[in-house]
Order: sequence, then structure tokens, then C-alpha cells
Amino acid sequence: MSFAACHSLLLYCRAGFEKECATEIIDVATTLGISGFAKAKADSAYVVFTPHETAAMSTLGRHLHYAELIFARQLIYTSGLVTGLPVAHRTVPLVKVAQAFAMRFGSLQLETADTNDAKETLAFCRQFAPHMQRALAQAGLLADEGESKEASTDAPRLHLFFLGSAAAYVGFSNPGNSSPWAMGIPRLKMPREAPSRSALKLVEALFVMLSDAERETRLKPGMRAVDLGAAPGGWSWQLARNNLLVTAIDNGTLDKALLAGGMVEHLREDGFHYKPKKPVDWLVCDMVESPSRIATLVGEWAASGLCRESIFNLKLPMKKRYEEAQRCRDIVATRLEQAGVPYTLRMKQLYHDREEITAYLHCGKS
Repeated sequence: MSFAACHSLLLYCRAGFEKECATEIIDVATTLGISGFAKAKADSAYVVFTPHETAAMSTLGRHLHYAELIFARQLIYTSGLVTGLPVAHRTVPLVKVAQAFAMRFGSLQLETADTNDAKETLAFCRQFAPHMQRALAQAGLLADEGESKEASTDAPRLHLFFLGSAAAYVGFSNPGNSSPWAMGIPRLKMPREAPSRSALKLVEALFVMLSDAERETRLKPGMRAVDLGAAPGGWSWQLARNNLLVTAIDNGTLDKALLAGGMVEHLREDGFHYKPKKPVDWLVCDMVESPSRIATLVGEWAASGLCRESIFNLKLPMKKRYEEAQRCRDIVATRLEQAGVPYTLRMKQLYHDREEITAYLHCGKS
């Protein structure tokens, strides 16, 4: 995969979190010995990071890991913004830029920012997609039907990120180091029987933050889980749906249908004081509390051997959100390192999160 024609990184994020996304990419690039600058317009839902040295793009391509970025929904290597697209021949300049990457692509994604203002542009993307697909195929830039499914799946994706019908960023993503979903947004349907919409947050966390192999080995039927701050039961419902036996901890009321299923036991206790008599496989927590207090709680459970896996949400403050996320990471890491517990900790702002991020903690060797 060549990065010679790339000049910048394009990162999608949640509208309102551009500053955090920009701060993070600058921080991560700095740890790789790369300096640069980020353009982050408020409420635009994307960030562009440009290294001071073009040669640094190759280093970013080798060492920057999408899964380790908290606030980025997608990671794209781009040659820059193409403007003044002619109405009658938009495909011509776009194909020319795509050719400069000197590679064939497994798929094409036409996207725009996840904002209300960009909805008209998204409609344009849907209309323009077949025309662009045909132009790329004619230019020999797309994998054809005769190639193996594995080859087309492993090939880079071509992204056209439109700011309007006359301007677009052209770039590509690595399928092994990016989000597989268009615009970085998994399209999940809300099951009618779920007690609350919060169930979607856990569904997304399980699919985004765990690999297929990890879900298969770490989320088995019959495992035991504790859900702290469970009411009204969205997360407990999702765990029970995966055939886990759940102890739901909350002084509030849980959905009656959830309790009738026999997979969930409800204990009216304080989530910060409850401890299971025996270690459990999973701890999940979506309590509305200060993020550092949640991080301390989860770190203590894991360090004490009370759980092996955990997914928990951190409600971020209005200011210094990136700094607070790093602080919470350090709280968990310090406690586990003191206890000599090997661990993997991943954090991500998921699509179904709002003013929060989701963390996944695995105790033990990867």
C-alpha cells in the first residue's frame, strides 16, 4: 500500500468533538515523532491532520492504529480536497486523483459529514454513486467480479468525502485499520423488546471493540455477568440475549419482561458497594457518575480478580474531555499494573454514545 500520493489524514468524528479528535491525533502523531497541524471546524464532524513532512505519511500508515484512537470514527489517507467539480463531468477529476494512488480498490464509499446540514449532500452521494462506480470500473480501478472475495475484501477502500456536490476529499482506507461501515457508522436496528435504547450502545461496543474471534471465546453462553446501574435493563437484556446469566444491580425498577425470562436476577443495591461472592466473567457499567469514579471502580474489580472482561461508559465533562479520557485510562492502568494483572484496554466514542466514551477491558494475555 503506497502513501506517496497522500498528504493528510481525514478523520470522521461526532459533531462537537472535533477539538478532542484533533488534540488526540496530534498527540498520537507526536509520540511517533511526527509534527503537524490539524484543521478542525466546530460542529463539522471531521478533522484533517497534515504532517509538516509529507514523508511522514508512510510512517503514519505503518504505525497509526485506528483501534487506538478514541474520538475518530474513520481513518482515511487523502491527497487533499478537490474543488470546482464540473456538474456535467464530476467523475473525470475524481478518477484522475484516484489513479494517482496507483492501486486498485476493493470498494467505493461516497460519504459526507454526519450533521444535519449535510443531509442534502448525502442524498447527492446516493445519486452520484452509480456514476462514479461505473467510471472507476471503466478505468480499471475497482476489483471486478472475477476476483476472489478475499482479494476484494482485503484491498483498500476508496473514499470520496463530499463537502457539497462540487468539492470532495479523495482518499483510501486500509480494511484492517479502519471502520468497515460507511461514514464509520454501524447501522443497528432497535429491537422492539429491548427495555431501553441504551441496549444499542452495548451491541455496538461488542461488535466494534471485540474482534470476531474475541466474541467467540470471551462471550460464551452460560457465562456470568454483573450489570452495575442496570435500570431499566437495556444492557442486562443484551447480555441475556447472548445467553449470559446476569445479576442486575440497581435500586431502581427493571423491566418486568426482562426478569420474566429467567436469565436476569435483580438485586436492589448500590453499584459502588456491591461485590459478588464469586468472580464473574463480565462486568458492565453504564452508571451516570464522574468518569474517574467509574474508572476507579472498574479498576478495583479487575485488579481484585472479580471480573475478567468489562465494558463501561465514561460520561465526559464539558471541558478537557480528551484529558479526562486519558486520566481514566491511567487510573485503570495504574491499578492493574500495581496488582501485576496483564490487560488490554480499548476506548472509543461509539456512534450511539453522546457525551461519553465506551471502554473495553480484558484481563489476561491477549
